[in-house]
Amino acid sequence: MPNSLAAAERDPTLSHLRVLKRLAPGRPGTRKLSLRYGDALVCVRHRTDLRGQFRYTTVELLVERTPITPRTDRTVVIRVEQHEASVRTLLRAAGAVFDPASRTWRLSRRVAGVLNLLGRVGEG
Repeated sequence: MPNSLAAAERDPTLSHLRVLKRLAPGRPGTRKLSLRYGDALVCVRHRTDLRGQFRYTTVELLVERTPITPRTDRTVVIRVEQHEASVRTLLRAAGAVFDPASRTWRLSRRVAGVLNLLGRVGEG
């Protein structure tokens, strides 16, 4: 790496660089970098420091591609007393399903946590 870049890395104003241009691969001004990084190049940015004394060229690279695996969220059982109509209304709005045989509500653990109902989780 050039010495100027090493000195720039120590410059505390680098966190305050202003983006002048954002260029997509294949646009004029990105040829050398496109040849260097190939399909991994996402974009090239030209930045300047706050005083406008230096221009920095940065690249954004694609370094990994992994499939997204959705989380499996288990279902929990919530017990609600007969007089707690507001809690039942909240559960209905959240998509909970009432099980008349056990007189409990079933919904995902994540939703129960968001609704602050984990203290009511029962077995079932």
